[in-house]
Amino acid sequence: MGWLIVAIILLFLLLLDYKWGKKVSKAAVQKKAGVARQSDITLFTTGETLFDDYFAQLEQAKHHIHILFYIVRNDEIGQRFFSLLEQKVNEGVEVRLLVDWVGSFGLPASLRQKSGQFAFANRPALPFFFYKLNERNHRKITVIDGKIGYLGGFNIGKEYIGQDPKFGHWRDYHLKIMGEGVHDLQRQFQEDWTKATGQSFGNSERYFPPLQKGAMKHRFLSTDGKYLEEEFIQLIKRAKQEIIIGTPYFIPSKKIMNALLEAIKRGVQLTIIVPMQADHSFVKEASYPYFRQLLRAGARIYQFYNGFYHTKVIVIDDDICDIGTANFDRRSLFINYEMNCYIYDKPFIQHVKQTIARDIDTSTLLTAEYFRKQTWFQRLKEATATMIAPLL
Repeated sequence: MGWLIVAIILLFLLLLDYKWGKKVSKAAVQKKAGVARQSDITLFTTGETLFDDYFAQLEQAKHHIHILFYIVRNDEIGQRFFSLLEQKVNEGVEVRLLVDWVGSFGLPASLRQKSGQFAFANRPALPFFFYKLNERNHRKITVIDGKIGYLGGFNIGKEYIGQDPKFGHWRDYHLKIMGEGVHDLQRQFQEDWTKATGQSFGNSERYFPPLQKGAMKHRFLSTDGKYLEEEFIQLIKRAKQEIIIGTPYFIPSKKIMNALLEAIKRGVQLTIIVPMQADHSFVKEASYPYFRQLLRAGARIYQFYNGFYHTKVIVIDDDICDIGTANFDRRSLFINYEMNCYIYDKPFIQHVKQTIARDIDTSTLLTAEYFRKQTWFQRLKEATATMIAPLL
């Protein structure tokens, strides 16, 4: 009986830590109003094509390389990545590498030392250790010489180039940005670097060089576990004909779910693409209560079976395309640090929609029949997933 009392007390303390820590943390978050920019933007959808371009640009860096990833693996591609950073350090290029403490936990010091200046983002500490353990920097930003930027869903690891047999082909969306928008990526990296290290590299022209406007109008949106919900709701409310959502995890808030149902009622076609297989326990089952409601309302839900689907994309009619680091789940909405890019260029949006159409070609349509055939074990797993959904 004594162990049960201890377990109850421990659970109470963890809940208190989480609730109080979240309240204190979110009270300090300020809304970041993104500025309208114009840049040239390229979309990558496979790790092979992205990293061919990415490593080539790192090779050509002359002054500085600033990188933030959620996950960096100690595998073949990770070692290639660190070897390249070490080469650039030896050439006299400033290299700053920031990785999330939880996402890249266990990264050996022998690799970290090759990257010039290295730091962990969001290292958990007292007070509110349990909450801070969950508050992760999920942004994936690279800035090269203040002129070239990258943002999206890919991290550094073999699974992201399709070399993990568990997942096979890895489908993701990542942007390359050239133009005035790179300044916003640089500023966000600087903010995260200063928070992690207490050091700032300043605002000189070396880091913020004059940049030309590109062809595509866009706006960056950075969130620190707050304000993303209202941004997504505003997107949904703007839709007149169509909403497309691609995400590895579909666990919306109640307000977002209501906004989606209201959009369907006013005649908007909602299409959702999610992976057939899951990369984490319970995340798939946590989406099922929402899928049942949306299917009854008339939504189309597809499960991508050609490998693993990790994209983070929202398309509203032919007007707005959102690509970035945020998943369509409560962790991204209310806990993680994220960065998204709203793109308003119609030809680019059409390109994205054509890419999504090809994703749907290798997906299967989810139907209500699937849920009617669930076993009692599947229903139990779904009930468990629903209880822990905020932390998935």
